[in-house]
Amino acid sequence: MNSIESTIQKQKTLFKAGKTMTHTFRAHQLQRLRQMLKRHETDIYEALKQDLNKSSYEVLLTELGYLYNEIDETLHHLQSWMSPEKVKSPTSHKGAKSMIYKQPYGVSLIISPWNYPLQLALAPLIGAIAGGNTAVIKPSEFTSHTSQLLESMIQETFEDQYITVFQGEKDVSEALLEQPFDYIFFTGSTQVGKIVMEKASKQLIPVTLELGGKSPVIVDEDAKIQLAARRIAWGKFMNAGQTCVAPDYALVHRNVKDQLIEALKTEIETMYSANPIQNEDYTKIVNDRHFERLSNYLTEGRILYGGQKDQASHKFNPTIVDDIDWQSKVMQDEIFGPILPVISFDYLEEVVDHVEQARNPLALYYFSENSKKQDWVIKNLSFGGGCINDTIMHLANPHLPFGGVGTSGIGSYHGVHSFETFTHHKSVVKQTTKFDLSFRYPHSKIAEKVFNKLFNK
Repeated sequence: MNSIESTIQKQKTLFKAGKTMTHTFRAHQLQRLRQMLKRHETDIYEALKQDLNKSSYEVLLTELGYLYNEIDETLHHLQSWMSPEKVKSPTSHKGAKSMIYKQPYGVSLIISPWNYPLQLALAPLIGAIAGGNTAVIKPSEFTSHTSQLLESMIQETFEDQYITVFQGEKDVSEALLEQPFDYIFFTGSTQVGKIVMEKASKQLIPVTLELGGKSPVIVDEDAKIQLAARRIAWGKFMNAGQTCVAPDYALVHRNVKDQLIEALKTEIETMYSANPIQNEDYTKIVNDRHFERLSNYLTEGRILYGGQKDQASHKFNPTIVDDIDWQSKVMQDEIFGPILPVISFDYLEEVVDHVEQARNPLALYYFSENSKKQDWVIKNLSFGGGCINDTIMHLANPHLPFGGVGTSGIGSYHGVHSFETFTHHKSVVKQTTKFDLSFRYPHSKIAEKVFNKLFNK
């Protein structure tokens, strides 16, 4: 654990020396990060195949492609993001200039999960670099091949006094959380997020928590059912459902429930074959513990489709279940796997009570052709972000902040929002010395009259 302390001290020394402050330095490091990914593309594909059996399609779409786009977007706009921002000054500040400066926090800790082990480690790092911080990354021990590759790539690309990786299990995370970091960025479960926030609070370290929750997909009776089924199947069963914003459960209008289920079956087989367990490109469940957890969910309710699984390969077929309620095991926690419970509703207003059962989900998806109903859902339901007539795609827009609310997270990132997450917006008034407004001082005879004019317009 001494190496953790010494590394953090080295990073603090580097940061205090001001090396990370210039646009030239930050842009160069982002370019090196991009070159690192390009240089190791083959290794990345292989590591993710070993850890999660990810297909090349999913690696490119959800890991590498996303990172390339994020780096390019950041490089294109970084100079303007870094520039001090001039804002208006009130009449009481006559002669002054009011500015917002973007100040890096310092030494940041990034704790990343196993489900997108490359993307969710490096996407926050892009923001940390752009913001002028140094970084320590703690990747998941559950995806050991990708974590080892991540450490090797970072070691050969960056000095450890700037960016470094610490691998290990729970004890390493606990040791890191005892250190005097200037910022902590955590992606993972709500349960662990609470621990991270508690540890950070003892040192008053600011945090971003990217958590999860039970994200609903709502299908109304006027939805285009076949299209809805295609987009739901894609969003739900990508990465075998091990996605924090995957549709967790479906609320479906009773009039179209049977139609949607039949359409989902068709779309699943089109995407993954009639038996995905035999599909070499179908993602596996990460480990035995998660496989058993998912298996246990199928002891209740009625399986409408799927349910087949293979312990040896950790493959778990896309599964649709019915006859469940909020007391069922599958509805107690975020599923994080290829199981889709379906619940019927008769009136749109009913969905409020369902969503409130697991309030503030990270994402919400609504399928309907009625714009008034779409607006009603957006205004009346609390969620981190989402889509109308689609799933997942809000993540792919670098101009939209991604994050949760309440139990699904604190803070946001992606694009400029990553830069803003890793910078403090420092407010400065540059006051003139050419004159001095006497009414601001207590001995002024006209002060009260002037203030009344200023404040009682």
